[in-house]
Amino acid sequence: MGKNITPYGSWDSPISSEMITAESISLDQITIFNNRIYWLERRPAEAGRNVIVSYRDGQTTDLLPQPFNARSRVHEYGGGVYCVSEHGVYFVNDADQGIYCLQPGESPSLVVQSDGLRFADLQYDPSHHRLLCICEDHTRGTTEPSNSLVVIDTTGGKLHVLHRDHDFYASPRLSHDSSQLAWLCWNHPEMPWDGTELWLADIDRYGALQQGRRIAGDTETSIFQPEWSPHDELFFVSDASGWWNLHHHQDNTASVVVPDESEFGLPQWVFAQSTYAFIDSNTIICSHIKNGVGILSLLELDKQKLTPLTNEWNTYASVTSGNGFVCFIAASEYQFPQLIKYDPHSHKHETISTSCRTDIDRDHISRGKHTSITTRHGDTIDAIVYFPVNKDFCAPADELPPLIVIGHGGPTGMADASLDLRKQYWTSRGFAIADVNYSGSTGFGRDYRERLMLKWGLRDVDDVCDVAQYLADNGKVDKKRMIIKGSSAGGYTVLAALTFHNTFSCGASYYGISDLETLINDTHKFESRYMDKLVGEYPLHKQHYRDRSPINHVEQLDCPVIFFQGLEDKVVPPSQAEMMVEALKHKGIAVSYITFENEQHGFRNADTIKAALNAELYFYARVFNFETADKLEPVTIENLVNNV
Repeated sequence: MGKNITPYGSWDSPISSEMITAESISLDQITIFNNRIYWLERRPAEAGRNVIVSYRDGQTTDLLPQPFNARSRVHEYGGGVYCVSEHGVYFVNDADQGIYCLQPGESPSLVVQSDGLRFADLQYDPSHHRLLCICEDHTRGTTEPSNSLVVIDTTGGKLHVLHRDHDFYASPRLSHDSSQLAWLCWNHPEMPWDGTELWLADIDRYGALQQGRRIAGDTETSIFQPEWSPHDELFFVSDASGWWNLHHHQDNTASVVVPDESEFGLPQWVFAQSTYAFIDSNTIICSHIKNGVGILSLLELDKQKLTPLTNEWNTYASVTSGNGFVCFIAASEYQFPQLIKYDPHSHKHETISTSCRTDIDRDHISRGKHTSITTRHGDTIDAIVYFPVNKDFCAPADELPPLIVIGHGGPTGMADASLDLRKQYWTSRGFAIADVNYSGSTGFGRDYRERLMLKWGLRDVDDVCDVAQYLADNGKVDKKRMIIKGSSAGGYTVLAALTFHNTFSCGASYYGISDLETLINDTHKFESRYMDKLVGEYPLHKQHYRDRSPINHVEQLDCPVIFFQGLEDKVVPPSQAEMMVEALKHKGIAVSYITFENEQHGFRNADTIKAALNAELYFYARVFNFETADKLEPVTIENLVNNV
């Protein structure tokens, strides 16, 4: 039976917005304790609630009852929200940001009230029966919150500050014998992928820190994931060589374990990320990224030998080990992110949980292809390109597909080629996608990342335009139907590309930035000095901020845009979108503004995700005059008649 010949965008797809929200979850933060595996599941169908789940002997159990939600607000992005001990599971509850203890068969009990404090990166200290964690103090009203390294008595909830001399803290890691503590810290205006310090201190018998000293890192070196070996030797990841490589600290010196032009580190937007774990005192299992592709390897310390393992995955997260086995989250072009239990000796594996419970026919899946493109600046950038795929439909021979270019967030984020239903939603309906690792992305070394220094709003924008133009010039996509979409920092790239270039004919901004100058005063502490490195120190370079803010040049924007915004967003406040929407309305440009109550930075609720996807498709269909196979709820589009 032949395929139905139907215009691109109008194909009937089995990948619906209902499937994406009802059948999908997010997996995160694996912990192994006493042969039991723990992890977090974020469930859109439960209003984005984060549930602590455990697995042992074939039995999976939800540990966290309604309405508890394990989520931290430190840095607004959180992470490291729970830890496991002999006395129970300690976690941060989203609603009140207090720390609770969860024991089997009992309701969670409050350990310490928030009272304006926020906690993250929880670690249990068995020798002193206390929690180590990062504390962010919001009790000082309008002044900037302070961050510190603290301990909390688990019996009485009393809090004591261990260290508070830096603007930011992360990764408190206790040696196995509880005699030493390592942690990361940094100061404004650095971000943790720019410059961090690794500190080490002894712990006396009373639990106090002694002889605290910096042992690695500075304002030009990023340190990631300090970790203690089974013999209490300290390891960590450093990009001192230009690549995030694994290092070993011994005899007051640090040395790289195996030099490699790949990235063992990640941008620390959230706490408690892990790319490596000790199988035994001589063997480390690690994930690293080479040319944008994830690799799982075994590292033998005595031989200083890094051996890639053959498997079907290309993206990894939350690598951990215990009791002779390894766990991690892995995905590939044809596999959704899964929680894998892996035997490093037999190389056999078991899937414990999956982020999507629905099997998708491979004939409906578009496989992303890494494509190297030379930009107008002579640099090479990476883009992952997906072409329309649907086993039941094809387009007329004389039609080229519309293109959606995606600008990831961060801007230190990274696009990967793992299976993602939200991308397949578009490709199975007849859209091509280019997911761009523009200059500034992580996963390609420090030089690639630093191309965006003082160039945000310039190089990233040029790069996404160059990718789109490359695909159009090579006859792969319809140059008259090129769309750009992105969220947060990617949303800024969207608005800047539409304002300062004529490459695209439509755009979608998810909680994107329109006014860089306003954002300086509106955003939160973690990112309040971020733009010093990306745009320039303010107010010294005030003109750069004004020149690169789309809101100041709206007269140059003349194509339709749809905006999506959470009304509780503290990172990019709604005012950023509202200023742009009003300006476009006044100018007579087709514009739609979709807001969601109870949503913050990054949508978590199933109804929100579904509504946004459907509204975006409806907007494109109206702008480009094609019929959709989906029956979609109409959304209001101002000024559409004047722009079709």
